Amino acid sequence: MPDFQYTARDTAGKKVVGQIAAATEREAVRLLAGNSLFPLEISTDIKSTVRKSNKRVKGQVMAQVYGQLASLLRSGVPLLRSIKVLQKQATNDTLSFVLGEVYSQVEEGINIADAMAQYPKVFSEVCINMSRAGAEGGFLEDALDRVAKFTEQQEDLKGETIGQLAYPVFLGTVGSILVAGLVIFFVPKFGDMFDNLRERGELPAVTDWLLAFSESLRTVWAVVFAIVILVGLLVINNYFKTEAGRKSRDLIKIRLPLVGKVFLAFAVARFCRVLGTLLQNGVPILKSLEISSLAAGNRVISGAIDDATENITSGESLSKPLAQSGYFPGTVVEMISVAEESNTLDRVLIEIADNLEKRTARQLSLAVRLLEPIMLLVMAGAVLVVVIALLMPVIKMSSAI
Repeated sequence: MPDFQYTARDTAGKKVVGQIAAATEREAVRLLAGNSLFPLEISTDIKSTVRKSNKRVKGQVMAQVYGQLASLLRSGVPLLRSIKVLQKQATNDTLSFVLGEVYSQVEEGINIADAMAQYPKVFSEVCINMSRAGAEGGFLEDALDRVAKFTEQQEDLKGETIGQLAYPVFLGTVGSILVAGLVIFFVPKFGDMFDNLRERGELPAVTDWLLAFSESLRTVWAVVFAIVILVGLLVINNYFKTEAGRKSRDLIKIRLPLVGKVFLAFAVARFCRVLGTLLQNGVPILKSLEISSLAAGNRVISGAIDDATENITSGESLSKPLAQSGYFPGTVVEMISVAEESNTLDRVLIEIADNLEKRTARQLSLAVRLLEPIMLLVMAGAVLVVVIALLMPVIKMSSAI
């Protein structure tokens, strides 16, 4: 709920200044009257309002909101009352505030989609445009149901992907810390022990290299090197924030070994699902392509979709420019081409998304299963090199006695 600053008088005529949370200014007046306060002036707490409206709400929470709103509308509950019910039930401050604002705007006669569009960090483009089509076509509850299912599917896919990648990332982090700790803190303790062998030139090359590397990590040059690396990463990060940088990053992502095809398939699947869902809900093709281009999450794929949009505008097919881009699988392009001819594009796009997501989930699972033993072998190899490098001179010294 938004916070309202107020100046009021109590029953004794004393001026009172304070703050109260309410969905609307009218409700704030009612709450003050219930506390025997007579408002002289009420204004929105701008800082609080901006802070709350700029926060995001988790996708799973929004999926529940869309589903509950659809259920309430299907049960015959009026739209305004449905929004108010959800606003009262909301445990998230940002969600409660935004629903209160949407309620106020709808109460004033504004279309629910236009009210949602004021809060793009809470309501996605897909939700806004499907809600607009549903409100104008008289099937708002069905549109919201599809938004709920779409949002839930995307969140499940994201959660599954993060879950599968969590262990390899953890393994890599722990392994890197372990090897770095060995080289920086453990290896230098053997330096004095091997001084005689080094002076006689009998120290194995691998041991000599390891000791030199360990010593270099403890000097000022290591700090300089770390600073150079950090500055380089900051420069790269700033470049990736530019439009050209984002496109370069997205191109690198889809060309990475092992996981590149996974990133590409996820982007294509997301495009197909968003476009199919929007078309099913009566959103015009050009608007649907514009939204699905942004939703793909990859500038390279978005560029191919933008080219396809230009083709559609000039009366040509969608499949041809997608095929020419070289980023869309041949089977996907062929299915889109057939669907265009049979006028079943919306349904076929959803099927493509389902198949791609299932296939990609299997590929990701396989890639992770391959990655885990590779990472274990690399870490074990690094530790083994350190151990062998330290044992070789010890064995040499023992045999000389």
